[in-house]
Amino acid sequence: MPQKPQIAWAELDFAGFARLAGDARLSKYEKIGFPDAYRQGLEPAIFADICSKLPRLAERGRQVLDIGPGCSDLPAMMIGLCGTQGHQLHLVDSAEMLAQLPDRPFIQKYAGLFPQCRDRLDGLRGRVDVILCYSVLHYVFVDADVDEFIDTIVELLAPGGEALIGDIPNGSKRQRFFTSDAGIAFHRAFTGTDTLPPSDENTSANRIDDAAIIGLLQRARAAGADAYWLPQPASLPMANRREDILIRRP
Repeated sequence: MPQKPQIAWAELDFAGFARLAGDARLSKYEKIGFPDAYRQGLEPAIFADICSKLPRLAERGRQVLDIGPGCSDLPAMMIGLCGTQGHQLHLVDSAEMLAQLPDRPFIQKYAGLFPQCRDRLDGLRGRVDVILCYSVLHYVFVDADVDEFIDTIVELLAPGGEALIGDIPNGSKRQRFFTSDAGIAFHRAFTGTDTLPPSDENTSANRIDDAAIIGLLQRARAAGADAYWLPQPASLPMANRREDILIRRP
């Protein structure tokens, strides 16, 4: 078998993911920035949590936008649900990543970096019932303006629309966990050593902390939406250091 490339996980950006998408040596989970152990067999539980936090997905005939869907099992489950429920599904990602996903009559693909591609989404402004952006926000801090990101999401939402910005790495939560007895035990079991967890590195994921999340909630509320800070269930693979933001337009 061809040797897999060495991936600098902490240094990935939009262009980096586009390169990974077309690399046949990688699994579908590695293409979206995760070792297989972090996602394989776990995405049904992740999708169930997403659906519980976005109840409008259970309605019929809605406009759904998935920002940065990637190419793992999650977008396949979203495509299946939207087909069953009669939703129109809009996907925004790199051309390389979108090419990994099937074409269906109810799917519209937009190749580009969100929110820099906002002009191409003008027809959706104020019309989207459900927005999902999962495991993406920390890369927005690298590639784009996070305030513009929040503002654009609020602008796209229809009245009563809801957006889940999910799986956000929170450096503050991570630090609290890995300095606790439970976190130290988790680290030692995971690594098979008796070492202490390492200090946080200066990566895109660690640029987000409690203060940053509070700032995002305030930004969404100032734009006219309700916004909430949500935990993940313990069954999810990174629940001990990641959290979600839910935005609802009144």
